[in-house]
Amino acid sequence: MAKEIWDELAIKRALTRITYEIIEKNKGTDNLVLVGIKTRGVYLAQRIHDRIQKLENVNVPLGELDITLYRDDRHDASLKQDPVVNSEEIGVDINDKNVVLIDDVIYTGRTIRAAMDALMDQGRPSSIAVAVLVDRGHRELPIRADFVGKNIPTSNDEQVAVKVKEIDDQDSVELMALPK
Repeated sequence: MAKEIWDELAIKRALTRITYEIIEKNKGTDNLVLVGIKTRGVYLAQRIHDRIQKLENVNVPLGELDITLYRDDRHDASLKQDPVVNSEEIGVDINDKNVVLIDDVIYTGRTIRAAMDALMDQGRPSSIAVAVLVDRGHRELPIRADFVGKNIPTSNDEQVAVKVKEIDDQDSVELMALPK
């Protein structure tokens, strides 16, 4: 059974607050690049991008990143294949830029670590910050989000599901018990 934590309006408010925090921390939008982590992070990044455009009248570069091959828990190390991300996937120059990686949920920190590895293969940013809609805790790596919509304490027997209209036909954040 899923318990709704946030509805569409709450998500909109959180993304607006995160947008203001990103602008404030970066002292504007100069040298700012947004990079959404596939899949839902891409849509959240687009929404933050659109808010920055409305607020600052600036078209901040927006890229997307597929980190599947960089995940340490998703590929077989015995294959000895080097992970590859095509430069077209990010789609923007990140050298000497302040990059904000955007994802829906941060949990163990492994997705963000993989995204940082992928970014570093594409260039050398001045800085990397992390923005997430939900931080559910349970880090396995010393990685934190710089911009958080909501902290939702969970157990390992639960899952946080972020739904976005672009894929799921609705915006919501739900907490669900994992099947036993």
